Amino acid sequence: MHLKDLSPVIVEWSYETTFSMSNTAYPWTPVIILHTLAATTAVVLGAALLIRPKGTFHHRLFGWLWVVLMASVAVLSFGIQRKGLSWIHLLSVFTLVMLIVGVRNAKSHKVMQHRYTMKGIYLGALVITGLFTLLPTRLIGSALFG
Repeated sequence: MHLKDLSPVIVEWSYETTFSMSNTAYPWTPVIILHTLAATTAVVLGAALLIRPKGTFHHRLFGWLWVVLMASVAVLSFGIQRKGLSWIHLLSVFTLVMLIVGVRNAKSHKVMQHRYTMKGIYLGALVITGLFTLLPTRLIGSALFG
């Protein structure tokens, strides 16, 4: 069985997995599900990284995992569009650029710059943006609060 054989099943599933709010139906597509799972995992892992000791093997290991999760969240956001690209996609580009800056700072042992960059990404790209997803007019907000 090839992936192309599964595409009608995936498309059919993604359009059947919807719910309505007012006159708008939001599909829980595989892209949205992966984006949500990656973002949620990044929030939890990022919080752990912020409160645990820095510079350890585990910090580096889970830090790389966090960077991969954040890059995934940003890239997957381009597959979530209602009417083309929006301002949120500019944040995704900015996040990808800042992830590179943060990793370069760490590799160059610029600890303070690395700290500020990664905290800024966590706060801006995850926490603040995540709070916007809880609005009743957004997919997650509608699912949680109806």
